[in-house]
Amino acid sequence: MPMNRDLNEEEGGGFTVDTRAGALLAAEAAENKKGERIVILDMREVTLIADYFVIISARSVVHAESIADAVSEVLEEQGWSRLNRAAGSRSHWVLMDYGGVVVHILTEEERQYYNLERLWGDAGVVDRARVAAQSKSSL
Repeated sequence: MPMNRDLNEEEGGGFTVDTRAGALLAAEAAENKKGERIVILDMREVTLIADYFVIISARSVVHAESIADAVSEVLEEQGWSRLNRAAGSRSHWVLMDYGGVVVHILTEEERQYYNLERLWGDAGVVDRARVAAQSKSSL
């Protein structure tokens, strides 16, 4: 499991990684690189693969790589360790696994073809605007 500065203490003295915060960081990094149609799926009730999927559309293969670099930089600055990255040299789908957070960066054609949102249709969608508003109100 990646280490993150945003650790939450659980009952019994253990700690959990704030995977939602990691997913939000990845989404923000992608948005800053002009990633499109960014969706965060809450996978906790659907699969053991990850807590969250972050799905991002890119305009081109080069754009996908640029987004992937930005996401990696931001998450690693916050102490996240990437477990795996799957992508070829001219890949239309970059997959980055951070344990509880899996980031999918796809060109629009690949995103339409694989339609991850439909495939994982039982997963909830994180409302980033609502989370941001809640964060501001708790300050």
